[in-house]
Amino acid sequence: MSAPTQTLRNDKSFAAAPLAGKNGAAPDPDAANRKNLLLLIQLRWLAVAGQVLTILVTEYWFDIPLPLGEMAGVVLFLVGLNIFSLLALRGQRPISNAQLFVALIFDMAALTTQLYLSGGASNPFVSLYLLQITLGAALLTPWSTWSLVAAASACFVFLTFQFQPIAIPHHGGSDLLALHIRGMFICFVLAAGLIVIFMTRINRNLRERDAYLADLRQHSAEEDHIVRMGLLASGAAHELGTPLSTISVILSDWRQIRSVTRNRELAGDVAEMQAQIERCKSIVSGILMSSGQARGEGTIRTSIRHFLDDLVQEWRVSRQPLKLEYKNDFEPDEQIVSDTALKQVIFNVFDNALEASQDWVGVTAERQGEKLVISVRDRGPGFDEGILAALGQPYMSSKGRPGGGLGLFLVVNVVRKLGGDFSARNMEQGACVTLSLPLAALTDGDDHEA
Repeated sequence: MSAPTQTLRNDKSFAAAPLAGKNGAAPDPDAANRKNLLLLIQLRWLAVAGQVLTILVTEYWFDIPLPLGEMAGVVLFLVGLNIFSLLALRGQRPISNAQLFVALIFDMAALTTQLYLSGGASNPFVSLYLLQITLGAALLTPWSTWSLVAAASACFVFLTFQFQPIAIPHHGGSDLLALHIRGMFICFVLAAGLIVIFMTRINRNLRERDAYLADLRQHSAEEDHIVRMGLLASGAAHELGTPLSTISVILSDWRQIRSVTRNRELAGDVAEMQAQIERCKSIVSGILMSSGQARGEGTIRTSIRHFLDDLVQEWRVSRQPLKLEYKNDFEPDEQIVSDTALKQVIFNVFDNALEASQDWVGVTAERQGEKLVISVRDRGPGFDEGILAALGQPYMSSKGRPGGGLGLFLVVNVVRKLGGDFSARNMEQGACVTLSLPLAALTDGDDHEA
């Protein structure tokens, strides 16, 4: 039986008219036009196959002689146009609306040439102009679409006066009207099939775009929430500095009082209070440092193994779990710049595991390719299904206290900023949380600003 798993990844790919901007929903014209050009290329391949099939059926089934050489040249032109479009799509230059418009004009010119060679406006396939106008209305700007309408109308008028007549045989009870109806039916099937394919792709693109926009809005809201939390934490750290210093001075004075020094138990209590005050001041300094207002020494260069060993040892001393199984299998080692935010992220995961399982916490660190993978296990009750489904959302917690769930919320967002993955799953006994961080984000100090 497979356990429920929820994974959050930093996935930046998008398959339908992607939108630019980290926090906004402004459309990216080049990305959208690339998707549209790819769609035109795919439809053009279908049009080439349809033209070849139609020419063969007309020539060899209906026994209507056609100028095969000239028509084959038009088909080869469309193949060459598709190859050129594929090269443009793979290039670095942006794809503009004008390029899409020119591509549709070339398609219209090819259709006009085929119709000119096969009876002009009397050809039942003349209604395929409507298909190209439909494509233009969906893919182009309004002025381009109206220009396409004008061009199609001009081509239609041209074909009513200029065309090469075709010799239609009249034998076996077949007449001109029946043959025309057959051609109209083939044209209808071809146009309907292409429209269905096209509209299906467009609808899929729209759904993916809407999902992408919703994801962007969610990320923007989460980042705004983090900024507000950071401002509140920084302000609280500044406000706490003065009373903590005052209490520290008072405790130092108490330690000089003779009645306190004579009472060993009271002196021990005062010493413990001073130690806890110093710890609070250290936490305040850490908050200020992580918010970019460091008042201590600068960043420290270390290795991943030493960073993890020191981190686990610090957590072991401050939290004092009953049993902590720690295994560091990260090989070969890498040099990194230590980061307070990353340290706090890992601490949050450790703290959650300790709250769920007071008697045992397991931590494993290993290297998987170019990633650091940290797995934290516990023997608690595991995650509720609702928590797993909304993993990483603020205030989603089963602890039942105000502000619960912010720890994992911050963990998910910091890991995502680093380009990593965060996953949680229930096991037969307890739960397992896995952090997967790319080494490139840890070894480059400039990029490591969560």
